Amino acid sequence: MASTTSSQPQQINVADLDIQQLSDVRRQLEEELNHLTNSFAQLKQAQAKFKSCIENVGEVKPQNKGTTILVPLTNSLYVPGHLSDAENVIVDVGTGYYVKKSRTQAIKYYETKVEYIRTNLDTLQETIQKKQENMSYLINVMQAKLQQSQTQPTKV
Repeated sequence: MASTTSSQPQQINVADLDIQQLSDVRRQLEEELNHLTNSFAQLKQAQAKFKSCIENVGEVKPQNKGTTILVPLTNSLYVPGHLSDAENVIVDVGTGYYVKKSRTQAIKYYETKVEYIRTNLDTLQETIQKKQENMSYLINVMQAKLQQSQTQPTKV
């Protein structure tokens, strides 16, 4: 391909490509779709985690002060603990940093995270849908070319 100074990708009519080139484009589209769907699943998991955090913060109530609770050290390891401050919680803000927040601040923080992920999921869903439409069109072109190539040798 010739290099161009514009930032727009060069558009090529897929109907002008041969079967081998169409196969390469299909393989690339499949890889992109796999990557995008994996990213979508990971974002859904992160969103579910933040929703769970909202529920967990909701469980910390002043009437539970002084009770014994299970504190998660890892996903599968919990240790008994004592709830001494029911007004504040420790929030993981990423990369190993934790911040003390009131319950309402923590819920607002997690709700903001959930909303941010939702907008990203919506954008990603649109991108996946466009890629799937492109894939469908590409497959139709490939099938038409294959049928055309099968009927041509018999005419010769």
